[in-house]
Amino acid sequence: MPKSTLNRMIETMKPCLSALLLLLFATLVSAQSTADTLISGGFVFQTETGEFVPNSGITIQNARITHIGVDPTRFKARRTIELDDTQYILPGLIDCHAHYNVRLVSKRREEFQYMPIVYLANGVTVTFSCGEFDPEGMYNLRKRIESGEQIGPRLINSGPYFGRARPGWRGEKPEQEIRDEVDFWAKRGVGGFKAKSIDPDSLRVLIDQAHQHGLTVTGHLDSGFRNSVNPRDAITMGIDRIEHFLGGDAMPDSQSAYASLQNIQSGTPQFKKIVQHFVDHKTVFDATLTAYGYLGETTPETHEEYEYWFDENNLFTPHMQKLARNAKPAKGMEIYQRIYRAKQKTIGDFFRAGGIITLGTDHVSNGKHLPGFGVHRELDALVRNGIPASEAIKIATINGARALKIDQDHGSIEPGKFADLVIIQGDPLNNIRNTRNVQQVVRAGQLHDTRQLLDSVREKIGPANVEEETSW
Repeated sequence: MPKSTLNRMIETMKPCLSALLLLLFATLVSAQSTADTLISGGFVFQTETGEFVPNSGITIQNARITHIGVDPTRFKARRTIELDDTQYILPGLIDCHAHYNVRLVSKRREEFQYMPIVYLANGVTVTFSCGEFDPEGMYNLRKRIESGEQIGPRLINSGPYFGRARPGWRGEKPEQEIRDEVDFWAKRGVGGFKAKSIDPDSLRVLIDQAHQHGLTVTGHLDSGFRNSVNPRDAITMGIDRIEHFLGGDAMPDSQSAYASLQNIQSGTPQFKKIVQHFVDHKTVFDATLTAYGYLGETTPETHEEYEYWFDENNLFTPHMQKLARNAKPAKGMEIYQRIYRAKQKTIGDFFRAGGIITLGTDHVSNGKHLPGFGVHRELDALVRNGIPASEAIKIATINGARALKIDQDHGSIEPGKFADLVIIQGDPLNNIRNTRNVQQVVRAGQLHDTRQLLDSVREKIGPANVEEETSW
C-alpha cells in the first residue's frame, strides 16, 4: 500500500480512534467511581497509629472495603452514609471467647436464634465459639450465617471441647482417636479448637494434629493438679492461646488453679517468669477479665462496670425475667469475686511487659446479662486496669484477628478487607465507654441499625412459660 494512502486512512480514522479512546476512558472512570456504599464524615480508627483521623470517604463494593480517604464527590454510590463530627468508625469487634450457650433454668444449651443478633447489635462482627455443647448445631448456625439465611457475626467454630469438659469424655483417649476427630472437624471448616480439663498427653496430640491443619488451639487449663496441664507446660508444647489465667510456678500442682489464682500478685519472681514465658513464645493471653465478676455476685450498685446502659433484661421473655429476679444466689461465688480482683491487678503489668492480649467475654448468661454487651464491659475493664484506650481497641480488633489467623480479612479498616465496621457516638479514646453507643454496624458490607436489631429480640430469649422450662 502506498505511504500516501496509508496516511490518508490514518487521518480519516483519527476522529473515530479519539472517540473510542474517550469512551474507553469514560468507562474506566465510571467503573472506578461507583460503590455499593460510601461512608463520609466522622472519624476513622487507624490501627497502625492508634488514632482517629477525619474520614473523607470509605467505599465498599461486594462486601469489601475498596477505598479509604477518597473524595466523596467522585463516587456514585447506591447508598451513602453521612456522619457528623460526633461519630467514630471502628473496625468490627472480635470476641475470641464467645459463647452462644446459656444457662437459664436447669441446663446449659445453645441459643441459635437470637444470640447472633445481640452480638451483632453490639458491634461484634467475628466470634470464636470457644467450646460448643452442641457442635453440630453450631456448625449448622455457621452455615446459615455464611449463606445469608441468618444474620450474625462471622462465626468461627471450635467444634466440641477436647477434655473432660465434654460430656462423655472419660479418662485419656487413644491418640489416633484424637487425631481422627481433629481431621473430621478440620474438614468441616472449624477455625480452631478448645481444650478444657484435658490431660497432658491428649493436649500434646491435639496441638500437633491441629497445627498440621494450620489451625490454632486454645485452652482453659489448670495447675498440673490431678493430671491437668499448667499453662506454662502448654506453652512449651506449642499451644497458641491461653484462656483466663497465666499459670506458672505461682500455681503449684499440689492444689487446683482456682485455689492459687486468687492470690496471684504481679511483681513477684513467679509472675515475671510466666509473663516472660508468654512473651518468648508469642503465646496469646485471652484475659476474660469480666467473666469471673459475673460469677461473683457482682452487682451494678457495687461494681459500676456491670451497670446497664441498655435494658438487657427486656430481651428475655417475661417469664424468664421473673425467674431471674427470683433466682437464689449460686453457691461458692465468693472465690470468683477474689479471682476477679486478682486478675484486674495483674493484666496491666502483663501488657506493659509485652504480653499479647485478646478480648474474650466467656459469659454464659443466667438471664441477667448477655455476652454481646459484655464486649464493652471487657473493654472498660481493660482500660480501667491500666491499658490505654487505643490499645484496648487493638486488643478487641486486630489482636483477635491475628490470634485467629484471619487478619488478612479482618481486624482493621483497610482496602481489600471485609467491610466490618462499627459506627459509634463519641470518642472512645476520651472515654472507652463510648463504644457502648453503637448506632450502626456494617458486616461484610451489609448495614444494620442497632436499635432495630435489638427491637427484634425484645422478650424473645428463654422459656415463655412453665411448660417450656424443661427445654432450658
